Amino acid sequence: MKILSNKSNLQILHEDNHIIVVNKRVGDIVQGDKTGDKPLSDIVKEYIKDKYNKPGDVFLGVIHRLDRPTTGIVVFARTSKALSRMNELFSNRETKKTYWAVVKNKPQEQAAKLVHYLKRNEKNNTSKAHLKEVPDSKVASLDYKIIKELQNYTALEINLHTGRHHQIRAQLSAIGSPIKGDLKYGADRSNPDGGIHLHARKLVFIHPVSKENIIITAPTPDETIWNAV
Repeated sequence: MKILSNKSNLQILHEDNHIIVVNKRVGDIVQGDKTGDKPLSDIVKEYIKDKYNKPGDVFLGVIHRLDRPTTGIVVFARTSKALSRMNELFSNRETKKTYWAVVKNKPQEQAAKLVHYLKRNEKNNTSKAHLKEVPDSKVASLDYKIIKELQNYTALEINLHTGRHHQIRAQLSAIGSPIKGDLKYGADRSNPDGGIHLHARKLVFIHPVSKENIIITAPTPDETIWNAV
């Protein structure tokens, strides 16, 4: 995919009057949090303000988030109309999300559907996957398939059916295949950059205004194992 801009290390994958799509890097936070670190939303606002010489505050709506240690596609809305329509698409699951993950232990099956009941622990910011429903749990479902076997790792392609907190991380951990670098969910060591090998690879949706079919693909980070995938 052609990268439209790398200004301030910002990798723009798609940009029009209504939405802007960015390839998030490891460590970027999508929206401001208690850390006080500068969020990706502010960086994108500055990019728009600078590029279009906009006076005053720039409108930018946060539609969805990615965990801080993950990489890949993040969509922002540039208008309130686009924000409300994109929020509907995401909440009604009218988007198709594909992720890539690199795991340490190869799953038993080449391809499978995983269904668990996820219970979130607010104290340590994790979710635990249960095979049966437990109090306050939510059903979580995904499909995975093995796309490449590396020397010490296995690369998976994952299609999400639900959008739960830490869903992919918790479900892969539950089948004994934690994501590379994901100490929170059972990886034996961290990655040097503090990230994990989980990448929001592809997003398909109907444009909120033009109604055309949008297909976004995000290049993986330039790193040895991702390059091997």
